[in-house]
Amino acid sequence: MTTTDRPPLPPFTRETAERKVRAAEDAWNTRDPHQVALAYSEDSVWRNRDAFFTGRAAIVEFLTAKWERERRYALRKDLWAFDGNRIAVRFQYESQDADGQWWRSYGNELWEFDEHGLMTRREASINDVPIEEADRRILGPRPAQ
Repeated sequence: MTTTDRPPLPPFTRETAERKVRAAEDAWNTRDPHQVALAYSEDSVWRNRDAFFTGRAAIVEFLTAKWERERRYALRKDLWAFDGNRIAVRFQYESQDADGQWWRSYGNELWEFDEHGLMTRREASINDVPIEEADRRILGPRPAQ
């Protein structure tokens, strides 16, 4: 392992894939774009909804704008499948917009990793549903297990 390694490293087992998914969930729930971006390679390729971009600087820029728009963001990710250096996840998150409307967003992500455990590719498909505050289910980061 090198100082740039981001364990767990591929090829993934069920246990290591689940740890990778939980680490991603925990990082995204910090809403710290700089911290989150460290999990991605310098030239990571992203598709998020209709946005396509490459590189850590673009990831930081994207996430900064995202969390300015999506206030009180809280996320849950679950492992869907894994094989070698790839992981598929399903997720839900809730957030509030500037007008006070709550949203639940549902999605799927496809991840690909390099030998150092850095994500080199992320493809996300996401749908948003308006919800009432009383219907919220994700009230913050998942408690430690």
